[in-house]
Amino acid sequence: MTPSEGRLIRTRLAVLAAVLITLWSYGAYVAGQDAADLLRVRALADTLGQPIDRLILSLQSERRVTAETIAGAGSTAAPLVGAREITDRAAAEVRGFTEGFDLRLLSAGEVRDRAGELVRRLDGLGTIRSQVDTGRIDQAEAVGGYDQVIDVAFRVYGPEWGAYESTLAADTRAVIALARARELLAREDTLVSAALTGGRLGVDERRRLTELVSNQRYARTDAVAGLPVDGRGEHQRLATGPEFAGLLALEDRLLRTDTANAPTGITMPAWRAAADAALGALQTLVTTTARSSVERAAPGAAVIVARTGTVVGLGLIVVLVLLLSWAGTVRRLTDELTRRDVDSPAPGPDATAAPDDAHQELFLRLTRRNQVLLRDQLSLLDGMQRRERSAEETGELFQLDHLTTRIRRNVEKLIALTGATPARRWRRPVPLLDVARGAVAEVPDYHRVLIAPHWPWSLAGPAVTDVIHLLAELIENALAFSPAETTVRVTGEHRPQGCAVVVVDDGPGLDASALAEANHLLGNPPPDGPPTGLAGFYTVAVLAERCGAHVSLRPSRRGGTAAIVLLPDRLVTMTDTGRGPSAAPVGDTFPQARNGADLPDPSGEGELPMRVRPIGPTGPEHRSTGVDTVELPVARATRRHQ
Repeated sequence: MTPSEGRLIRTRLAVLAAVLITLWSYGAYVAGQDAADLLRVRALADTLGQPIDRLILSLQSERRVTAETIAGAGSTAAPLVGAREITDRAAAEVRGFTEGFDLRLLSAGEVRDRAGELVRRLDGLGTIRSQVDTGRIDQAEAVGGYDQVIDVAFRVYGPEWGAYESTLAADTRAVIALARARELLAREDTLVSAALTGGRLGVDERRRLTELVSNQRYARTDAVAGLPVDGRGEHQRLATGPEFAGLLALEDRLLRTDTANAPTGITMPAWRAAADAALGALQTLVTTTARSSVERAAPGAAVIVARTGTVVGLGLIVVLVLLLSWAGTVRRLTDELTRRDVDSPAPGPDATAAPDDAHQELFLRLTRRNQVLLRDQLSLLDGMQRRERSAEETGELFQLDHLTTRIRRNVEKLIALTGATPARRWRRPVPLLDVARGAVAEVPDYHRVLIAPHWPWSLAGPAVTDVIHLLAELIENALAFSPAETTVRVTGEHRPQGCAVVVVDDGPGLDASALAEANHLLGNPPPDGPPTGLAGFYTVAVLAERCGAHVSLRPSRRGGTAAIVLLPDRLVTMTDTGRGPSAAPVGDTFPQARNGADLPDPSGEGELPMRVRPIGPTGPEHRSTGVDTVELPVARATRRHQ
């Protein structure tokens, strides 16, 4: 084995080790996060969920009795004193949660903050009570104060109560929605009870009652639609049974326009019986549905715990065994090469360890980029799993996909630089426009890149991966060395023996000596690794040499730099008879782009799907150009090809 072969094997083993550790770290994080989320949900249900339920029920009861007391113009009666005592006991449980500490809830900081806000609102409840006792507050203001406290109590429930996007999380959201629908019925009960006590249902109260009846019926129907099958069936039985029959009949009588100001013919005992039956039936449905959802999720929780142990424990053992095995292989290779060096003549004065150092520097830099990108990816995942589904998550999914794409680019570059071939490849030609868009999807600040829409060429399948990464290097370099408010333009041009992809920026450009040095490197990549500070151009040169392209740089008309990637006719074929933007100087004019649409799948085992959005303002000089800009890959579809 020659020294160069030994270095190549060591490099490949280092790449494989980095990829393996990255994959295991990601898998262990996701599996461990699922288990931690389940532990958090169970702890929240035990330590806070039940106290919050009891607090809400007690506040609803105290609110009703308070409204009845004010409407009857009476002094604080025994029922109100008793209701307040029950509320205070429930509030003490919530205060205990905010003052305690549970290791299972380390990831539930936002829940603790919301519970703290609820405690502060409960502390202000004493002011409302004293004003009620002294007659310094009217019914509407007092009821509104209780409504606000109950709203804050419901806000304690949040995305942290769902372990991840699963059946349990969906059931939890439906149960909370049903509890909120019950709160609307409790508000209706408060209004009617006060009206019956005072013997008057005024115009404003009737309007409010109409809104409450309509809203609680709609909210209940909407919440039930999200319940599991058994929950929906139980609600259907309740809605058509005696539990709701009395309530519906009394509501219809109250909403009749001929009842004037007095709720004629409706007595407090009749209303109390109907309202208590409906409220009790809904509370029972909330409780039983929540319990059955947890029971159904138990087997899945056991699977998650087992999977976590397998990934974290056995996975770590496998990784350590492989790393130790590879370390032994590297040690044997090193010993063999050392013995050969001892037996061989001393190296001449020009011999140096620079090639190895240059390669190691490049691989280290790319590996560190992977680590940073992976950290950002995991941060996004963590935030997504702790929020309910929302429009914001859609944008973060795009960001997550973008980070993954950039990680893949770095890994495939490492493989290519070792002389190996990445697994992602194509057999059939791929539209060159799709290749350009795929390259843009691999760079940061992709929204600053403008792509001319007319590309009448297809690229040979075997060259697709190398050309994507080659263009991505040039585009990222153009973005990095041009002002943030400017754009980078990418277009295709006809050439006598093929075509050219041109990447133009509005940066400061290169002086003559730097331009000559870069062009020499692009045409003659040194076999001993990249020169200092030119790793990006070295990567471009290696990729171009692999696929048969030729890359050169020249000044652009605006003072920046234009990178020209010549693709010979053996790599590209014409796909239509239309003419592209061949004669126009790059960056001066771009044809009108198509509206946003999903791109077709690639012709091969790899993937190039991405979504192109309609154009908005991008940069000061191209606000009305109409060229395509690229969003992120949104699918991972592949096709089989003969």
